[in-house]
Amino acid sequence: MATGNGLASLGVEGASAAAHALSLPAEEYGNNPQLEVMWAMKAYQHAEIYFNLISSVDPKFLKLTKLDDKIYSVFRKDFEDLNIQILDPELLKSAEAKEKWRPFCNQFEGLVEDFNYGTLLRLDCQKDYTEENTIFATRIQFFAVEIARNREGYNNAVYNAKKQSSKEGQS
Repeated sequence: MATGNGLASLGVEGASAAAHALSLPAEEYGNNPQLEVMWAMKAYQHAEIYFNLISSVDPKFLKLTKLDDKIYSVFRKDFEDLNIQILDPELLKSAEAKEKWRPFCNQFEGLVEDFNYGTLLRLDCQKDYTEENTIFATRIQFFAVEIARNREGYNNAVYNAKKQSSKEGQS
């Protein structure tokens, strides 16, 4: 994943102000473009950390939340046929999909911190975060899909590619 200056470009004071601003209730803001940029930077930072994690650690050993088992079992009960290897954005964003996702997501309110915060989710799990391969989803959707990808072996491609490139770099 390409790294940019991100939050570091804000400096200590700017990053502190951004962290404070992001902790305030949504009602405190209108449509503030600066706030949208801060949310996007936070989502990008989360995506970058996660991709580095699945590139460095065998994904089957990762635990993303204290409720991974529950999230996975409810997700696979409610979305048993969802292709998580290559996600169809319509199955996350269409009006019909939102009606199906809403009860799933809402049952984790108060259980999973920031369950409905915006997060970046890769469409094709074998590829990096790029503009073409990324969709905006809620954090609980991210956890559900990525826990399933880790447990079902789909994220192994990222881990194995990084391991292979490290071996080739040592040769």
